[in-house]
Amino acid sequence: MRLSARTLPQLPAHVARPDYDRDRLATGIVHLGLGAFHRAQEAVFTEAAISAGDLRWGILGACLRSPVTRDALAPQDWLYTVAERSDGSEHLRVIGALRGVLVAPEKPEALLAAMSHPAVAIVSLTVTEKGYGLDPASGTLDTGQADIRHDLANPMRPRSAPGYLVEALGRRRAAGHRPFTVLCCDNLARNGEAVRRAVVELATLRDTALGHHIADTVAFPSTMLDRIVPATTDADRRHIAERIGLEDASPVIAEAYNRWIVEDRFPAGRPQWEAVGVELVSDIAPYEALKLQLLNASHSALAYLGYLAGHETIADACHDAVFRDFINVMMDEEIIPTLALPAGIDAHAYKRSVMARFANRAIRHRTWQIAMDGSQKLPPRLLRTIRTRLADGAPFARLALAVAGWMRYVSGTDEQGRPIDVRDPLAARLNAIAAAAGPVPERLAPALLALPEVFGNDLPREPHFVEPVTRWLARLYAVGARGATAEALSGA
Repeated sequence: MRLSARTLPQLPAHVARPDYDRDRLATGIVHLGLGAFHRAQEAVFTEAAISAGDLRWGILGACLRSPVTRDALAPQDWLYTVAERSDGSEHLRVIGALRGVLVAPEKPEALLAAMSHPAVAIVSLTVTEKGYGLDPASGTLDTGQADIRHDLANPMRPRSAPGYLVEALGRRRAAGHRPFTVLCCDNLARNGEAVRRAVVELATLRDTALGHHIADTVAFPSTMLDRIVPATTDADRRHIAERIGLEDASPVIAEAYNRWIVEDRFPAGRPQWEAVGVELVSDIAPYEALKLQLLNASHSALAYLGYLAGHETIADACHDAVFRDFINVMMDEEIIPTLALPAGIDAHAYKRSVMARFANRAIRHRTWQIAMDGSQKLPPRLLRTIRTRLADGAPFARLALAVAGWMRYVSGTDEQGRPIDVRDPLAARLNAIAAAAGPVPERLAPALLALPEVFGNDLPREPHFVEPVTRWLARLYAVGARGATAEALSGA
């Protein structure tokens, strides 16, 4: 039988479930981009706040592209299971905070109407780095992007997340309703400010007065979300069905660790998240830097180098002493010295927790999954630190190898000559560059470095960056990822 409101009472006693009247749950949050990460993170904290007695904060989810999640959850009355795993243990809970799911391309007007409703106080987003229409090099709105061009020409039938935000905020202004808070939950540097730029710029191009209104009245708090959420597999679905005694078509797998830090700027109100473990702060910057430049940078480095070496998961790579020691040294010697952290934040303690989480074999986070969208991830995760090291005149051999690992990965062929399924917004251009350059580091490296949306205009002209990246790319071709990583670890 299928998980649903009717079958909830059949759940075993060890499975946590909603302990409130879901029929009385109101919609206070609309979430754009209803992927596994939101359902394992923001929705989990919100579920806890609702269970504490505040029924104003039900979530209406919106899929901006595919109906797959809607189609899986609709027969379940929007219920789903979260499996929190650590080595040797698993905790299961059924989440009831989701009140429904809209598929934006099917019913754009229904989504806009929901976002425009005065009871909605927050519109949150997890649409990945590429979903905001931003130019990665400049951080400004890319008006040449297809969805942004469409939204400028068809503002009442948007396709992009910024397009939906601008149109809904414009409708609320026209109706005399206070604006909702825009809460970005993606791994962007200063994510609130980044989304604010995209939304204000798009609004200003449509209507200068609307742009000024959004800039002056809408809150865009930044957030730092820290939880590893691998893709759910068929084996996971079978396992959860056995544990709960019901079929769940769309469960979510997550590590037990769950940390969310949020700038406390919500003029229209928010759930009492602080009562359920969310950390509310005045400035997210030091926490964000810690995560982006330690956890996310190391994740990417392990993804590219580990994949090339034949490791399917991050845990597999982390249990290989060469890669584990390489990441430890990279963080200790090249990343932590660049972090300006206030008193009370221990970067080395955080690093130790990151390494323990990476090694958790209960979480099968595939290197291929983390390697996706590398052209968007490299600037905030790796290149930001490299620019600091260059300015300080400090070495960065391991970070350079990580960048070279991305280059070798996007060449599209692994060390056994098998094709790599490269998923990236620039995939077509990356494929064309790799085909033209061939497996020749002296041609491939400068051709990839010429992508301004990844490397800007400064790094390709910096010999102290170009030389080590090209040299490490050559070593990857010569001795393979594990061999090159061993050389970088030894200081070769």
